[in-house]
Amino acid sequence: MSSEILLEAGIGETRAALVTDDRIVEMHVERDGDGPRAGDVIPARLATILMPGRRGIAATDQGDILVAPLPRGLAEGGRFLVEVTREALPEPGRPRLPKGQATDLGIRRGPDLVTRLAMLGLPIRDVVAHGPDLLEQAGWSENIEEARSGIIAFDGGILTVSLTPAMTVIDVDGPGPAAELALAAARAAAQAIRRHGLAGSIGIDFPTLADKAARQAVATAFDAALPVPFERTAVNGFGFLQIVRRRQRPSLPERVQGAPVECAALALLRRAEREPGTGPRTLVSAPAVTAWLAARADLTEELARRTGAPVALRADPALAIETGHADVRPA
Repeated sequence: MSSEILLEAGIGETRAALVTDDRIVEMHVERDGDGPRAGDVIPARLATILMPGRRGIAATDQGDILVAPLPRGLAEGGRFLVEVTREALPEPGRPRLPKGQATDLGIRRGPDLVTRLAMLGLPIRDVVAHGPDLLEQAGWSENIEEARSGIIAFDGGILTVSLTPAMTVIDVDGPGPAAELALAAARAAAQAIRRHGLAGSIGIDFPTLADKAARQAVATAFDAALPVPFERTAVNGFGFLQIVRRRQRPSLPERVQGAPVECAALALLRRAEREPGTGPRTLVSAPAVTAWLAARADLTEELARRTGAPVALRADPALAIETGHADVRPA
């Protein structure tokens, strides 16, 4: 079994995939505008006390951070150092602030995506725009669509992944016998959790299994397919299993569903950079995507620098946000 990391330094975001035997087993995205990174220690000022002694909002140069617990005796306006324990989470209509805690550690930056991947000790292969699209060959777009739709097909059934404020819920559906379906779904769900970086509290709703031995077999199959660390309950009589994984950064579905315009715009930049031809490029996209790009001229300027050609934008109200394209005129 051979494994390697595919790494692409894209425009506006870095993309990576851990690939084993030509199949993506982990996907990672780090965006330039992500804000405070898990592991950062930064100066902060207590802006608002939400719950005395327990919770408050700290203002920093990188944005607000939810801090818990609060340093003892610190009043609003007081200054301290905060360590970021969880990055901001994009949610439709309600972005969730980063979380942090007071610390005596010195100011530092947390490890970026490239550093974290290097710690795995696996070979890293750079994916470049003028070479083969190794990410696509491994199934990048198909997995992005999984994250967008929440629908994940496996041999024998379908998983439906739903993001809720309390937990991520995975529903299992399929036509086969309950015990066989649950076993196959346990492996598929564990692989999906790893592939999409699902973390925090996760619930899996398997078919009801009256037999205790069958429920234990499902739990064993799940354990074998998901690397530690994680904690879980037993599969109860109603077929429900709860898992808890440490949550430090957004999952892929949270990124894709929580910021769909941003996701579509960065994907369009990726396609435009790979589009053959040397002439001027016009990025044609839904109005919301065009407006997002127009407000971030540095990204289109970087595209022009990489391709050596002028870049223009054109909105097309007939397009869905994920269906933009690049028109390249002859040089």
